[in-house]
Amino acid sequence: MRKLERQKAIRKLIQQYSIDRQEDIVKLLQEQAIKVTQATVSRDVKELQLVKLPAPNGGYQYSLPAEKKLNAEKKLKKTLHDAYLSSRLHESFFLIKLLPGNGPAVASLIDQLKVKEIFGSLGDDDTVLVIAQDPPAAKEVQRLLLEMVS
Repeated sequence: MRKLERQKAIRKLIQQYSIDRQEDIVKLLQEQAIKVTQATVSRDVKELQLVKLPAPNGGYQYSLPAEKKLNAEKKLKKTLHDAYLSSRLHESFFLIKLLPGNGPAVASLIDQLKVKEIFGSLGDDDTVLVIAQDPPAAKEVQRLLLEMVS
């Protein structure tokens, strides 16, 4: 099983059960036919930033971290300002060239904006392709994103 799928399963377990030990996570995952070691779960707990909070029945239980209310638009503006190289518009497509390593983050932040004109976006290492609903929407998306660059 892939790490992301396993970590998704762990998040689900944490929300469903009162779990206070990593060994319990291992047991519950194995009951779902997910082969995992305690060492792997330990790394997952660290990566997921799970925290132990007081449990209703006493003791402590694992919990997901408090969601950080990070403003996607603010992060996108900063990332575009720092990494933007160029862009092109073609019909319903808006292509953005960035410094290497920034494409996936920018694509994710664009998706988080939930702009109605955007059908979706794809990001690789240094490029993001924004797919708009139609050509006029693509021009609006271009305007919106280029405003963030400056």
